[in-house]
Amino acid sequence: MNANHINVRQLGKTDIEISPIGLGCMQFAGTANYTRLIINPIDQEMATSVVRAALDNGVTWFDTAEMYGKGRSEETLSTALKQCGLAPGQVSVATKWTPHLRTAASIAATVGDRLKHLGGHPIALHQIHSPSGSLSSIPAQLKVMARLFREGTIGAVGVSNFSARQLVLAHNVLAAEGVTLASNQVRISLLHRKIERDGVLEAARRLGVTLIAYSPLEGGVLTGRYHDNASLARSAPPARRIFSRSRLSDRGLARTAPLINAMRRIGEEHGATISQVALNWLITRYGDTVVAIPGASKPGQAAEAAGTMSFRLTESEIRTLDELSLT
Repeated sequence: MNANHINVRQLGKTDIEISPIGLGCMQFAGTANYTRLIINPIDQEMATSVVRAALDNGVTWFDTAEMYGKGRSEETLSTALKQCGLAPGQVSVATKWTPHLRTAASIAATVGDRLKHLGGHPIALHQIHSPSGSLSSIPAQLKVMARLFREGTIGAVGVSNFSARQLVLAHNVLAAEGVTLASNQVRISLLHRKIERDGVLEAARRLGVTLIAYSPLEGGVLTGRYHDNASLARSAPPARRIFSRSRLSDRGLARTAPLINAMRRIGEEHGATISQVALNWLITRYGDTVVAIPGASKPGQAAEAAGTMSFRLTESEIRTLDELSLT
């Protein structure tokens, strides 16, 4: 693995160290119907190539979930890691429990399935995928997570899509159990800076919780490819077209063009791509609080994302992007 310009990060207040850029693994979910609506799935051979490219360029952790193909993503990831010659524990794997119409008891009842699908790789971080949908309260869910941590079944406890109020609640419930809340996985990007207004960033900093940024490239909008060729939007997966509809319209692309142009100019100064500038802004602007998990469906995309860690934007460049981004 290559040395990175941007140092490794501590996951919350745990002793787990991770690279600022991880790899999101939803695209490893196979042909699950809902997944195909969001992202173009890839097969095992391609997934292994993607994982190898990430590893070769300094990525030390991978984020998957039970929901991604009912364990298919976890299996594909574990197979890829094995084919890349990595033994269990050599990298960190994060996964998530799906709360929809289930009680807290199912966290413990299904953790064995998570471990089975991960093929011997330990769960470094187990996350509650959403604050809603469960038949049990958030405290009840967290108490089960705390028990799994104390038993050594999981390495750390995290949450996803929690508001500032829910984040504080989760922290307090776990603290009473003698466990630290490691992370909150939320949507963050140059075009989605809600954490700065809704209290999530402030709460995370105050409590020492890492924020894991998903959709850091806004479905490809922050790569600049749609600005270069607007017709590409028509071939994007259906849910992505809906998710980024306002961004992918002619009006939306025109609105973000000044930002993309600035990112292109800044990238040229660092020998970096537009997407690398977007990711670097995330892991630099917010200090050690934010890490990112871009996905990749090709080895080149994984290598490009990981290459984000080889440079650092200047304060002046960050201010320029701040001013041009949509808040």
